[in-house]
Amino acid sequence: MKILHINTEKTWRGGEQQTFYLLCGLKERNITAHLCCQPDSPMAEKAEKAGIKTFCFPMHGEVDLFASWKIRRLIKKHGYDIIHSHTSHAHTLAFLGSIGTRATRLVSRRVDYSIYRHSFLKLSGIKYLYMGDFYIAISRKIKEVMVNDGLPEDRINVVHSGIDLNRFKNSSKEHLISEFDIRKGDRVVINVAHLAWHKGQKYLVKAIPRVLSSVPEARFFIVGGGELMDELKSQAASLELGDKLVFTGFRRDVGAFYKIADLFVMSSVQEGLGTALLDALAMGKPVVAARSGGIPEAVQDGETGRLVAAGDPDALADGIIEMLTKTGKAQIMAENGIRKARENFSVDAMVQKNIEVYQRILSA
Repeated sequence: MKILHINTEKTWRGGEQQTFYLLCGLKERNITAHLCCQPDSPMAEKAEKAGIKTFCFPMHGEVDLFASWKIRRLIKKHGYDIIHSHTSHAHTLAFLGSIGTRATRLVSRRVDYSIYRHSFLKLSGIKYLYMGDFYIAISRKIKEVMVNDGLPEDRINVVHSGIDLNRFKNSSKEHLISEFDIRKGDRVVINVAHLAWHKGQKYLVKAIPRVLSSVPEARFFIVGGGELMDELKSQAASLELGDKLVFTGFRRDVGAFYKIADLFVMSSVQEGLGTALLDALAMGKPVVAARSGGIPEAVQDGETGRLVAAGDPDALADGIIEMLTKTGKAQIMAENGIRKARENFSVDAMVQKNIEVYQRILSA
C-alpha cells in the first residue's frame, strides 16, 4: 500500500495537524506514506523533522499545471495506489496529476457547508462528482451535507478527527496566573479558535454581560488570532467588558489556557467537528457548545456537556451560567467527556479508520 498525501496550505491549522497525525501514524505502522506540500511551510518543517518523505514545491491555486505535472511524475515514479488530498486545491491538483494513472483519488472534507457555497455556475458539482473517487468526511453531518448535494453515499466514508490525548499533559499554568492576574475565586471561561465568522465569537462576546450579571467572578479568554480581531475588540469595548474579556491573540501555550479553565465554550455556527472541543473533553473540562455541524457527535447534551442553539447569545449565556453555577452536574459531564474522547477521538482511532478506508478502496 503506497499513499501520496497532498496538502497545499501555507499555514498551520486543524486540518494540517490531522494530516500530520495521520502521516506519523502510517509511518509507525510501516505503511508507505509520502507528502506533497508547500516549501517553507510549517507542514514541510514538521514532516521532514518527523522523517516523513516530503516533496516540496510551490502549488499556486488549484489549476497549477506545472504543480500537477510534478505530482504526475511522482505518481509514475513511486507507483502510488492512492492519492489522498487534504485541501480543496489539492483535490483538483491530484485529479489533473493522476489522469491516465491507476491511482485512486481520495479527498478529505473538513467543513460542513454545501459544496456549492462558493461555486461558480455550480462547477463544484463537477469537481466532486467526477474529480474524486472516494471521500472522507470528518463527521456524519458533513457526509449528510455532501449526500444532500448529490454525491453517492457509498463513496463517502466517515472518519472522525483524532487528538493526542496527552498533548497538554505537561503544560504549566503558573505563568498565566501572574500574566493575567488570575485570582482565587475567578471562574475562567475559554474559547480556543481562529477568529472567523463561522466560529461565532461575536455571539459569545454578546453573551458575556448576561453571564456577568449572574456570575460576576467570571473571566473570559478568547484564545487565537484572525481577521475578526479588531471587530470583536470593538464589540467588547462597546459593551464595556474591560478586563472581564481578554483577547490573547495567537499563543503557543494553548495547553496552559486549558489548565486554568473552569469551562470551555465553542460558539461556532458552522463546524466540521472541532478538535479544540475534543481537547477540552479529553482534559476533563466542562463544555458548552453550539448545536451546529458535527459538534453533537462529540457532545451529548446533558451527558458530556451542554448544547445550546447556534447563533443565540441568550442561549449561550444560559448554558454558561448553568455550568458555572451547577458545578457538581458540570463535573459529572466532564468525567463522561473524558471517556468519550478516549474511546472515540484518539489519534490511534483516527489512523486506524483511515487505514480501513484505504483497504476498502483497494479491495474494491
